Amino acid sequence: MNFLAHIYLSFDDPQITLGNFFADHIRANKYKHLPNKVQKGILLHREIDTFTDAHPIARQSSKRLHKNYGHYSQIIVDIFYDHFLAKNWTTYSDIPLDNYVESFYDLLEANYDILPLGTQRMMPYMIADNWLLNYANLTGISRVLNGMNRRTKNKSKMNFAILDLEAHYDDFENEFTAFFKELITFSKQKFNSLCED
Repeated sequence: MNFLAHIYLSFDDPQITLGNFFADHIRANKYKHLPNKVQKGILLHREIDTFTDAHPIARQSSKRLHKNYGHYSQIIVDIFYDHFLAKNWTTYSDIPLDNYVESFYDLLEANYDILPLGTQRMMPYMIADNWLLNYANLTGISRVLNGMNRRTKNKSKMNFAILDLEAHYDDFENEFTAFFKELITFSKQKFNSLCED
């Protein structure tokens, strides 16, 4: 899953949210210096990724893209799924998305000192271009895919994936809806067991 889903699947716990958000910028077990609940957020993030990568519905979405994008397909699916979460936000939260996102940016700024270097570097761009809110529209997703393609030095051709999203929009949305329901249940169980320790 991509940024918005990881934030959402932290169930409004600020410290878990931080770890769940920036876990991709932490290598192996280089997180022992962080506050205990932030560490749990990192572990939750990894559980979510493992569940997602192995899930038949997410794999079905990925398979549709594999011919054109190879091993980048799962990354593209993560971005597509964040689009559907943002687009259908009122199904999942009573807090308006713009307010939710603003609160999250405030959380990042208040905890800047513990963010990994990669997150610190990314954060100004994320906030300035309001990535999370703009996931809700196709222009925002297209911008993200273009940025990802640039990061791979144009090898991934991910910028073209917006065409695949438009061509198979209903299929991807239906897969997201079915998958995310299961992911919420899984993540809540993992969240509860991590917070009990």
